[in-house]
Amino acid sequence: MSITTCVFDAYGTLFDVAAAARQAAAEPENAALVDIWPKLAEDWRRKQLEYSWLRAITGVHADFWQVTGDGLDWAMEAAGLDDKRLRERLMALYAELQAYDEVPEMLTTLKAEGFATAILSNGAPGMLKAAVDSAGIGDVLDDVLSVESCGVFKPNRKVYDLVGKRFRTKPEEVLFVSSNGWDAAAAAGYGFATAWVNRSGQPIDQLPWTPDTILPDLTTIPDLAAKL
Repeated sequence: MSITTCVFDAYGTLFDVAAAARQAAAEPENAALVDIWPKLAEDWRRKQLEYSWLRAITGVHADFWQVTGDGLDWAMEAAGLDDKRLRERLMALYAELQAYDEVPEMLTTLKAEGFATAILSNGAPGMLKAAVDSAGIGDVLDDVLSVESCGVFKPNRKVYDLVGKRFRTKPEEVLFVSSNGWDAAAAAGYGFATAWVNRSGQPIDQLPWTPDTILPDLTTIPDLAAKL
């Protein structure tokens, strides 16, 4: 069965999650970040994901904006930063993250070739709208699906169910793309064709499933979708 629908994780896949810390560090008033922003960005992302998993496991849901703020609070404390103004600035920058350079052309190509396109993300609807609008990619997406409609974070299967409910697809008609190895693996276990965008060359997660394809970026996604 051919691929009809290409679905993308948002944060780290379409949008650069390190961009907020990197941009803040380039601003003169945030000199404290100049040498530490890469570590801050790494800690922020790690705790954001860990908190989403813990909330999913325990059934204590909060939207991803709160989880993102909680992760930043941990990362700032770990870095010895106690600055409410800086926290507000980092959160504001996160709300309008930069898309990776190849994203607009890649999505435009998919649409021109007849594929349905969508985001499937942990992000809250308001977060996702702000990021999509900032990147200017709304016109090449058929929908933006948030876990808030099922009340649990990835990799719960209820999240992946949202795709079939929206597009009336079977799992094997969907190419799911994520920069998170665990997300791509879980989606493969669900039955999607999967591509892991492994920008930093990380090892494959030791899970019961593995992604079907591993790519360095999103550039060749249209070619991959056409071949499957």
